[in-house]
Amino acid sequence: MHLLNLGILAHVDAGKTSLTERLLHSVGVIDEIGRVDDGNTRTDTLALERRRGITIKSAVVSFAIDDVTVNLIDTPGHPDFIAEVERVLGVLDGAVLVVSAVEGVQAQTRVLMRTLQRLRIPTLLFVNKIDRRGARYDGVLRAIAERLTPAIVPMGTVGGLGTAEARFVPEVGASAVDVLAEFDDELLAAYVEGSAMSHSTEGGMSHDTGEGGGAMSHGTGLSGLSGMSDGTGLSGMSHGTGSSGMSHATESSGVSHATLRTALTTQTRHSHTHPVYFGSAITGAGVDALISGIKDFLPPAAGDPAGPLSGTVFKVERGPAGEKVAYARVFSGALRTRDRIPFGEARQEGRVTAIRVFDHGTDVQGDAVPAGRIARLWGLTDIRIGDAIGEPRKAHEQVFAPPTLETVVVPGPGADRRKLHLALTQLAEQDPLIDLRYDEVRQETAVSLYGEVQKEVVQATLADEFGLDVDFRETTTICLERPAGSGAAVEFNKKDANPFLATVGLRVDPAPTGSGVDFRLEVELGAMPYAFFKAVEDSVRETLGQGLRGWQVTDCTVTMTHSGYSPRQSHAHQGFDKSMSSTGADFRGVTPLVLIEALRRARTQVYEPMHRFRIEAPADTLGALLPVLAALRAVPRTTETRGTACVLEGAVPAGRVHGLEQRLPGLTRGEGELESAFDHYAPITYGTVPERPRTDHNPLNRKEYLLNATRRVGS
Repeated sequence: MHLLNLGILAHVDAGKTSLTERLLHSVGVIDEIGRVDDGNTRTDTLALERRRGITIKSAVVSFAIDDVTVNLIDTPGHPDFIAEVERVLGVLDGAVLVVSAVEGVQAQTRVLMRTLQRLRIPTLLFVNKIDRRGARYDGVLRAIAERLTPAIVPMGTVGGLGTAEARFVPEVGASAVDVLAEFDDELLAAYVEGSAMSHSTEGGMSHDTGEGGGAMSHGTGLSGLSGMSDGTGLSGMSHGTGSSGMSHATESSGVSHATLRTALTTQTRHSHTHPVYFGSAITGAGVDALISGIKDFLPPAAGDPAGPLSGTVFKVERGPAGEKVAYARVFSGALRTRDRIPFGEARQEGRVTAIRVFDHGTDVQGDAVPAGRIARLWGLTDIRIGDAIGEPRKAHEQVFAPPTLETVVVPGPGADRRKLHLALTQLAEQDPLIDLRYDEVRQETAVSLYGEVQKEVVQATLADEFGLDVDFRETTTICLERPAGSGAAVEFNKKDANPFLATVGLRVDPAPTGSGVDFRLEVELGAMPYAFFKAVEDSVRETLGQGLRGWQVTDCTVTMTHSGYSPRQSHAHQGFDKSMSSTGADFRGVTPLVLIEALRRARTQVYEPMHRFRIEAPADTLGALLPVLAALRAVPRTTETRGTACVLEGAVPAGRVHGLEQRLPGLTRGEGELESAFDHYAPITYGTVPERPRTDHNPLNRKEYLLNATRRVGS
């Protein structure tokens, strides 16, 4: 028996959760299929998910396909919850990307497919809703080939398209070999030889074509293989239609069944090729063929059971008693109850007090988690999402942009501010891409977001789970600052009204875009205790969280140019005297003053996040679109006309995307389609440069800073 950790991904409303329900029913895990509209699906367990009919948190459920144990992870489809998807990607062996046969390839579909390809996660495509009015076959295949990837192998055709009797008809087409031969020289040679023989004996043979409810349109160049059930045939094929369909790909090409199966399996598992299935999660059409494809074409979980323990935490939730529960994938070794294990960047140790592994639709108590399995873990109090367990694997690659919006949470009447801050902290634990900024002076907490829907979910979650009534201020854009030039400053110990027993000199220099913050030394490491250097570096990184305009400062090199301290001293016959000796607090206290002065001299430029956008709309609406785009400070870069439609691509400020989404339907008679994603930060060169209220002791004002400092204060 082998394991497979499978992700289900899709644009919102493509039918992903409904497909999950159908899969669980088909393999015998559940007796009755839940409905999203009825709020009784197996994986949408949150009350809010059931009310809104959308997936907010990822969920895991296990089932068996013959000798394959599948851990299926249902992920959110709405872009506002992309952080949930990002964490899941790192633990997957394969994925099913769901596309609607009615809406076709949508904005989030493209984002997800690009990410799956970049991470080389083997992926099957399932085109859902073939029973719905308006469902398309050839049109969706063309859209997949044009907008997602041309390396697709349709696994059959559809009969009764757009009706309740719609069915998936497994069929093999000769042009599928064209796709497979691109990555297989031996298959290409056999195909060329077979085609030559076919032409010499048969002459020019043509096939009937058709769109939609019946046969495959060979004129599109898209036809498909079905997966093999044994060593000689392809699985999931109808006995009535399969053999004739098979002849298209075998008899005419001279390529054997076994050769085709091997090529399709190998190329799918290496993410070169993507089998495409059609069906309906509601009626069950095509789902059995998809299940066969999951078993046959996606790779088993890799891992060395005898190797050192190595795993990753991809989800953290709170149990009934408020305890932390970590969801982890073990990649090698084995994790056992009562094991003491290192985790996280600090490599602190924790003891696992309980384990539950996923099996046959539920999670059961277990004593160990072997390599390849997913489990829920108790006892690791300080565990965080993304933490490595045991031996760290390669650094986590952030594949989606961080949130670019922010709002201040306003407590409602009678709401306890401390309880609110604690609740928000717990929510942030479950979503590491959501950052909290607490202003002690104003006693306010700001939370970063991906969009307005996420704001509504935070509001509802605080009400449902914590009994807190809250509102929000207007959503604002999260900007950043970069140094415009170089600047240096220094504070000397016991000079120039420096109340801190520390000498610190710093120079700030700009660095390449995307390089982050680099801290360097131009002083001897042995010039003072290492703890003082560490205090300076930590303070530098913390202070850069709020630059001259209050935004995080990045893409810079900070070099320590001066250092000095007062050695440990004491009065005669007395112990250590803090008033005469430097401590780490002295260096933490003086560093913000020095760094902010260096930034003043370097000057900083404020940058705003920009999204790349793609709008497809009727060509005759272009005249109405362009002035609105200009008013939103969007910059079209390319415009292409495709018959009666036009495609605009360009950049728009992140803070204007929501406004564009709201305006687009009215401007395009409801036919416009918008796709947007974070692209880069651009300098703000218009109007008033935005500032962010500070939440620190404000080193921009020396007098105010010293009055608020907790250590020695000079006159």
